[in-house]
Amino acid sequence: MKSLQLQSCLHESGTIECAFFEVDIPEPGPDEVMIQVQAAPINPSDLGLMFGVLDTDAVEQGERNGYPSVTLAAPEPMLRAMASRLNQWLPVGNEGAGTVVAAGNSDAAQALMGKRVGVFGGELFAHYRVLPAMQCLPLPDGVSVEEGASCFVNPMTALGFVETAKMEGHKAIIHAAAASNLGQMLNRICIEDGIPLVNIVRSQKQVDLLASQGATYVLDSSQASFAQDLLAAIEATGATLAFDPIGGGTLSNQLFGAMETAAQKRMTTWSRYGSDEHKQVYIYGMLDPSPTTLTRGYGFSWSLGGWLLFPFLQRRAGLERMIAMQQRVLAGLKTTFASDYSDKVALTHALDSEAVKLYGKKATGQKTLIVMD
Repeated sequence: MKSLQLQSCLHESGTIECAFFEVDIPEPGPDEVMIQVQAAPINPSDLGLMFGVLDTDAVEQGERNGYPSVTLAAPEPMLRAMASRLNQWLPVGNEGAGTVVAAGNSDAAQALMGKRVGVFGGELFAHYRVLPAMQCLPLPDGVSVEEGASCFVNPMTALGFVETAKMEGHKAIIHAAAASNLGQMLNRICIEDGIPLVNIVRSQKQVDLLASQGATYVLDSSQASFAQDLLAAIEATGATLAFDPIGGGTLSNQLFGAMETAAQKRMTTWSRYGSDEHKQVYIYGMLDPSPTTLTRGYGFSWSLGGWLLFPFLQRRAGLERMIAMQQRVLAGLKTTFASDYSDKVALTHALDSEAVKLYGKKATGQKTLIVMD
């Protein structure tokens, strides 16, 4: 059986290309199912595989295998940094939803036959995909495949932030670029769980958006008063944990500084080493690919690390916690974990240059859903 599939390749000649291929789809093994994919969102992690950190406004339209393709010039530093993927065509699409049209003979696989499911596991910008039954989440009645297509990456990431806070003993969270789909989910979760959340956004419009959704602390980083507002919010909440999708620049440094200043105000005895209250910032994205700048003027009790969903689930959460997270997501797909799409595009038009320029912007509020044609 053949399936159309979107793939990306970094060519050693100095370009990165996205194109369609017709690939063979195997029959499901005993514990596997075949999904006819009907919808799949384009997440930042997908864009990272498709184009790296390149500006998609510069894409050039082409054609491969009778379908549209796009290419971007890849600079030498990118070729060096991504040398391990040179000349490899890699399938794209972290999550999606569709209908199970074939199943292996195990009870778990057979139980999904004919069901609409949300799925994760890659290679989902395609018409068909074979995956283990355990990677499928049966969608509740009344939840459409478009609503279920984003049932994993953003919902489980937002829940993962809250679970990380609980596991590490933090009582409040700071989140940057908080007006995104993920940020709005995190705000709803924190309201439900009674966890103080400091939301950092970049415009008054985004302040108004989150405030209308019940957010207590929403800070506009473009305002001259941002530093004072940040310190006041941290003092009010006691936040010692932050999640930063921007990565580059000085924001993480500023967060550490404000958390340390707030912590020192709570100290009863001065120490040359600063507060012993641990401060943690996790970088989970690269909206800014420039270096992360740290001045280290905030004592010694701090950590900067990376946070990714799959390593968190595999190494820290454990099976019981992961299943509980999944069940909470399924129960709230139309409420807490609902996703909004600004645009939709058919799979065979997903590599039209104008569509690429639109969904490649990574702008807050911009989220495109691929629907299969």
